[in-house]
Amino acid sequence: MTLRSQPTARQVRLGAELRKLRDAAGMTAREVAGLLGSNSAQMSQMEAGNAGASEERVRRLAAHYACTDTELIDALVEIATDRTREWWEEYRGVLPPAFLDLAELEHHATFIQVIGTAHVPGLLQTEEYARAVFAYWRPELPASELQPRVDHRMRRRAVLAREDAAPYSAVLHESVLRTRVADRRVARAQLDEILKESERPHVTVRVIPFDVDGFAGASSSLVYAGGRVPVLDTVQRDTPYGSAFLDAAAQLQSMRTLFRKVESASLDPAQSRDYIHGLAKEL
Repeated sequence: MTLRSQPTARQVRLGAELRKLRDAAGMTAREVAGLLGSNSAQMSQMEAGNAGASEERVRRLAAHYACTDTELIDALVEIATDRTREWWEEYRGVLPPAFLDLAELEHHATFIQVIGTAHVPGLLQTEEYARAVFAYWRPELPASELQPRVDHRMRRRAVLAREDAAPYSAVLHESVLRTRVADRRVARAQLDEILKESERPHVTVRVIPFDVDGFAGASSSLVYAGGRVPVLDTVQRDTPYGSAFLDAAAQLQSMRTLFRKVESASLDPAQSRDYIHGLAKEL
């Protein structure tokens, strides 16, 4: 068995889902290993994402676990057999793994919902906006570290331009739109870019104005990515210690509720576009 030195978040998720199915079946790793002619150590490596699983093994495991959810099984097989090396692999060893995991998450998402209360979401950022955000880090990033981060963020935006692009919904607080991470010119260009992207048929942008009552969600920033089946949805949140990926059922339900609550405080898409136009005129 060849072990991965650094499994991706998607590979780790596959192992975690297989472990959940085993736990639901009330079986131990040793018991399952015996059925497969394996051992508990190899089972642990697979469930940790450190070792791969073939389509045959995923389907055999599902049968042993008495899992009858064919859509979930097919989705897990899809993850297990995906050998595609996409553009973000060019940054492996150059950027922290979380950057690559987020790009992969967005690439495979069936829909993306974003709450922006700190910065303009990455998929809507202009290059100059992104550069200003990364350049603000302390200690200051050298050019060799700064440029790859900017380039990677710009390449992530390709998911919005694909012919088969997934629905993308962003709810932005007015503070995000008014904050000048650089100067007036960059701020105006960023607002224009948001307006341009909002014209795509699959992109929806909503704004929460300052004067809306009852909005206490300043810490609500998140990226909610839909999986092939709801149980495989994933939430990405930034923390003081880096990027965190959430996928527990209770966490997903909480984040779905949070998005609906924040969205309910926003203007509709047409009103939001008018609002952004007004902010741009002030610059």
